[in-house]
Amino acid sequence: PDLCILLARERCSAAGCFTTNAFKAAPVLLTMDHIARDGLLRAVVANSGNANAWTGDRGMRDARSMAELAARELGIDAAEVAVASTGVIGRYLDTEKVASGIREAAARRQEEDHEGAARAIMTTDTYPKEAALECGGFKVGGMAKGSGMIKPDMATMLAFLTTDAEIEPHQLDRALRKAVKRTFNRVTVDGCTSTNDMVVAMANGASGIRLRSEEIEEPLRLVCSELARAIVADGEGATRFISVRVHEARSTGEAERAAMAVAESPLVKTALFGGDPNWGRVVQALGQALEDADPA
Repeated sequence: PDLCILLARERCSAAGCFTTNAFKAAPVLLTMDHIARDGLLRAVVANSGNANAWTGDRGMRDARSMAELAARELGIDAAEVAVASTGVIGRYLDTEKVASGIREAAARRQEEDHEGAARAIMTTDTYPKEAALECGGFKVGGMAKGSGMIKPDMATMLAFLTTDAEIEPHQLDRALRKAVKRTFNRVTVDGCTSTNDMVVAMANGASGIRLRSEEIEEPLRLVCSELARAIVADGEGATRFISVRVHEARSTGEAERAAMAVAESPLVKTALFGGDPNWGRVVQALGQALEDADPA
């Protein structure tokens, strides 16, 4: 299982957050374009095993072909399809295999197969990652993959969030960005920012409950937080899960800078792995990150 399709019955308000890596993969560029058109999506097609990144013009053609074929199989418009890929960078997709996978996935779609979809996007993950909650009349759910090349802004991670709340695309975009900033953008495994990261949210309005960004931000944050923690816990070779908390910082930005310096320090990591409570390594990391910090 290395390809999945997510399909909504109706067009959904959509929003996305994407990698800050300069070498964005073809599916990232295509999905950014599709969401920017009108903020609406009907489907996502995602493959694992090949990132379709650093593949030039052919990569863009292959990403468009994925959207177009999925659209034909689902009876929708290609501009309503988000495309996501994850896996090895610098290799072309096997388009025949991808096309076969799209046709098979489209023919086999069923509401109950959420775990199958979550498994299909896994690469070096050891288990599928899902989360959901009910919020007094509406629901928010999501699935994610990620294990290596994990660093804020974001990492080799894909996450797809869905809700039956009714919300305008710009409101969903605002809420998603705030939720991602406080969750996925605060995790690190190996300090490497990938070419393929994306978080896509879709809201179909089926519950009839109309929300503004501030009303759905916290439910989105809770689901994203659970998924983000699962990604760290399942990090490649990980044997420890560490939370870094900063007190008395002058700003959120300073707190984030300090926390990330500690979390990403190889010396801190080796101390934690070895069970050696060497406080000097934390001090060193903080002093390097905050050069104007008052030692007192």
